[in-house]
Amino acid sequence: MHQPDFNQLLKVLRREKPDRPTLFEFIIGGPVFDKLAGGKLDQAAPAMEKLRQVIRAFHNGGYDYAVLPSWEFAFVGFPGGGHAEEGSSHSLNEGAVITDEASFEAYAWQDVKPEAYAVFGEAADDLPEGMKLIAMSNGGVEENMVELVGYQDLCFMQIDEPELVKQIADAIGSRLLAHYEEVLKYDTVGAIMVNDDWGFKTQTMFPPEFLREYVVPWHRKFAEVAHEAGRPVLMHSCGNLREVWDDIIDDIQVDGKHSYEDSIQPVEEAYEEYGSRIAILGGIDMDFLCRKTPEEIYKRSAEMIERTDGCTGYALGSGNSIAPYVPVENYEAMIRAVLEKR
Repeated sequence: MHQPDFNQLLKVLRREKPDRPTLFEFIIGGPVFDKLAGGKLDQAAPAMEKLRQVIRAFHNGGYDYAVLPSWEFAFVGFPGGGHAEEGSSHSLNEGAVITDEASFEAYAWQDVKPEAYAVFGEAADDLPEGMKLIAMSNGGVEENMVELVGYQDLCFMQIDEPELVKQIADAIGSRLLAHYEEVLKYDTVGAIMVNDDWGFKTQTMFPPEFLREYVVPWHRKFAEVAHEAGRPVLMHSCGNLREVWDDIIDDIQVDGKHSYEDSIQPVEEAYEEYGSRIAILGGIDMDFLCRKTPEEIYKRSAEMIERTDGCTGYALGSGNSIAPYVPVENYEAMIRAVLEKR
């Protein structure tokens, strides 16, 4: 049986060498989750039962924490924006609900309700000794701006109506801040994660100046409240962020960065370039994880552990998430590189 020890992840986030190699994953889903949890996540189940399934999956996978998708249990976020139906792909211009000042004022902004966070306290009875929760949000400032306004319209709005853009960013950021302030009241929460995709393959979604004007200040506040509470802050962001790495590390002061892609910068290179300044989390490329053989995946994972001197400032995991299409045997080959050293 795996004995969780959240202090091992804390050592990684301090860019120290943990007592044993350490795993990190953002989201575990599909057949891998079903196997680790002993069944599919029951979406109709009460919040605590769903939370127990998530904890069970992460515990059985050998993790020292469970990532709690907070929108499942507390703050639902900003409904109404984005694409109307789930599918394999969609346009970032679909489903916009804020187009001008009037629609901004008419939007049904939801506020954080402290009583909805009781599940974070109740989780104490179900967390194995040594295990903590990592609390997420339902997207970050930029992602939710795109969901509510639409990508193309937001591009025009930043030129035509910059004050409205700031109002939207502040309406989102203030609520996310309130969300993080609530989760940080609970001892079961060992860290927070801000999940906000800032880029795509070749560059950031918006100019760095846009991020620095509307988005980075709120991320800085999220990190400040976490650090004031003695907790680290993790960031999940996809895309080519070369122009804003300094903002992430020096301005926001993120403790650990997640999401890497070989076609942008392999995690091995990211570790060499940034690993002395910030913890590097995951990084085994999704395409590699899906297409290569278990032997090849194990080899790369083991080499990453060796490259980082036993996971100094690094935790092994996928480049993005364990999506439903990730083969179970490939996932198992990746984590075996860590688990066999325990």
